[in-house]
Amino acid sequence: MSIQPLLVTMNTLQEAHEALLELAKSKTQVLINNQVDELNAVVNRENKWIRAISDANQQRIQIISSYLISRGYNPNPKITVSDLIKVIFKAEEKQALREAQEKLLATIEELKSSNVINQQLIEQSLAFVDYSIDLIFGPPEDDVVYKNPNQNKGMSRQGLFDRKG
Repeated sequence: MSIQPLLVTMNTLQEAHEALLELAKSKTQVLINNQVDELNAVVNRENKWIRAISDANQQRIQIISSYLISRGYNPNPKITVSDLIKVIFKAEEKQALREAQEKLLATIEELKSSNVINQQLIEQSLAFVDYSIDLIFGPPEDDVVYKNPNQNKGMSRQGLFDRKG
């Protein structure tokens, strides 16, 4: 069995991750410009690519298992491309697979970095909204234990956003 089907699947994964990377970069601008409707559209497109990546990854696992069986090894769904490279004997197949893996890993690292930036932008936006609400309604009442229970302060509120979620 050839590794060609695996290379095709790796290429599919690469294309899907590149599409996600482009969406992540456009999401950064959408977050900066506070375009909520456009943000929803970007998230919906991201979900489609994530499903495609999940399907391609399942296909990758099946192809690796088939390859291992054809070589007389026991299939293992947890085997990685790096592990597979160790059992391939042809140098050109090893090199092609290694290059596909390195290219995919570089794209994934860039995607992670872009997602970290987007996460920070979202956290800053939520902090600003929470601060704005605090200005309007006052800070949340956290000192319940030491407060006189007979004293009524009027409007009190709990935090509206769980920033850790």
